Amino acid sequence: MNHRSQKNGSWPHLAVWRVFKYLKYYPWHISANFLFNMLAVFFNLFTFVMIVPFIDLLFTNTPPQPTLPPFELSQSWVSAFITYELALFEGKFGLWKCLIGVALIYLAFSFLSNLCRYLAQFFISPMRNGITMRLRDDLYRHITILPVSYFNARRRGDILSRMSNDIADIEWGVLTSVIALGKEPINILVFSVALIFISPRLFLYFLIVLPLSLWLIGKIGSSLRRNSERAQRQLGGLFAVVEETLGAIRTIKGLGQESIRSSLFCKSNEQHTNSSIRVSLRRELGSPLSEILITFGLLFILVLGGMAVLRGEIPSSLFILFVILFARLIPPVQALIRAYNNLQKADAAAQRIFEILDADERIKQKPHAAIMPPFSHSIQYRDVSFSYTPEGEDPVFVLQHLNLTIPKGETLAIVGLSGAGKSTLADLLPRFYDPTAGSILIDGTPITDLDINSLRKQIGLVSQHCILFNDTVANNIAFGCPDYSIENVIHAAQIAHADQFIRQLPQGYQTPIGDSGLTLSGGQRQRLSIARAILKNPPILILDEATSALDTESEQLIQQALQQVIKGRTVIVIAHRLSTIANADNIVVLDHGRIIEHGTHQQLTATRGAYSRLVKMNIE
Repeated sequence: MNHRSQKNGSWPHLAVWRVFKYLKYYPWHISANFLFNMLAVFFNLFTFVMIVPFIDLLFTNTPPQPTLPPFELSQSWVSAFITYELALFEGKFGLWKCLIGVALIYLAFSFLSNLCRYLAQFFISPMRNGITMRLRDDLYRHITILPVSYFNARRRGDILSRMSNDIADIEWGVLTSVIALGKEPINILVFSVALIFISPRLFLYFLIVLPLSLWLIGKIGSSLRRNSERAQRQLGGLFAVVEETLGAIRTIKGLGQESIRSSLFCKSNEQHTNSSIRVSLRRELGSPLSEILITFGLLFILVLGGMAVLRGEIPSSLFILFVILFARLIPPVQALIRAYNNLQKADAAAQRIFEILDADERIKQKPHAAIMPPFSHSIQYRDVSFSYTPEGEDPVFVLQHLNLTIPKGETLAIVGLSGAGKSTLADLLPRFYDPTAGSILIDGTPITDLDINSLRKQIGLVSQHCILFNDTVANNIAFGCPDYSIENVIHAAQIAHADQFIRQLPQGYQTPIGDSGLTLSGGQRQRLSIARAILKNPPILILDEATSALDTESEQLIQQALQQVIKGRTVIVIAHRLSTIANADNIVVLDHGRIIEHGTHQQLTATRGAYSRLVKMNIE
């Protein structure tokens, strides 16, 4: 569903209504909230009804009617009933005690009304926070299963903004509106019925100004929605600037670009602030506008009602009750208007949230996909082509008609200039992307027919970009291996030549390494990544510039350790350094996505082709 195509602002088309599907998890909370809201409204109504006896007792000079007329559902019979009961009570106990009795009844109804109102909030609170939790869980879960290509064209700061600010806007806008929609219509309905019961003619006068109010409120809501959408986009851009700055703070300082980046941030911040001001002004306009219109209706009723009192068509006490109840309509009407405006504002946030939740999971697993058996024979790339270009555009191929067979136990090295497609070729194997054309097979089975998790469990990856988490050293090495033992972690660290520096840390293997492991050197972080792959013990190992961050001495130690690790494994090595690839069983040279040479190091250097030129150019 394309949410951005819905621009008419009418309630049925708002994206925020999709949030309401989470209400199905809280049927008892909704029922209890509705029940106590009903009780609170009725008790609140009775507190105002008790005003009539007060007025009659204090200002009526004629004695009350001592007899009760036959029952009928009308305002006059209810008034006669209250008057009759008060006359009996006053005749038995006196006026003073009668006033005290009415006051106690008023106090009791007021207490019950506020108690029920609290209980309604008590039951709605778990629902409000639970829906936010479920929405955030669904969003995070969907982000983790989206293909890597989805994030290549999007700024991480904008995604973070959706996870934080947009979710907060939905919680405030949508869920507070849920509370209003569950409470205020009951208030309006009950008080409207009471007003009709007292005087249908006076209530009809009020309806004259209602269409104008609804039209003005609708215009404000449409404008609010447009400005809110603009403000949300600008806030996402603001977060993106912050995220980029934090990720490149050394480069910014090194090139003296602090003032340039500050100006960029200030400009984005000013644009967002201006949009937010427009949103706030339009949102706040609805409530005073509605109050002015309702006040106009109230004055209209006061004039017409006062004339009816003077003509004796309605008792003065009932007219006062009518005015008081009419005034009580203002807060729930204003609350509904705020709910409508909040929904319009939150719709922009909901659109951004559901843009992610509706994003196509391109890496899709077939129903009943087979669990991958232990790798036993070979990996085959059959006429594989790949393009990062989005669908509907002319493709620019990174890999073109690539055919390659990697027998089990063989070490394959992939070399070539930057942009040749080396990393892309390796990324296709664990299905970070799927080929645009062609297929990849493991032991004769297309990997698209295999369960993705079982496939990736048999593949270990060490990237040129060290991916570490704000956790302990041990937990970073054991990431992906939940049933690890500390002995196995230490053994993997020893093979990766990381054990020595780990033991020198303040808490050894239990030392937190900070965000992205920034408390460690680049070489230390890379050795932790290698130790993680060793602990996983996969039959297929991908080393994408795995030793690029190591000095020559550390690299030699790692190479010695990896020679033991790769025995019996199928290894794909992407590297520039000659020392990393010279001992490979097969070397493939890529150029613009095509294999132009392949063979051993000795064979390729003897041909004096592209590989030989790379060696001479010292691309190591």
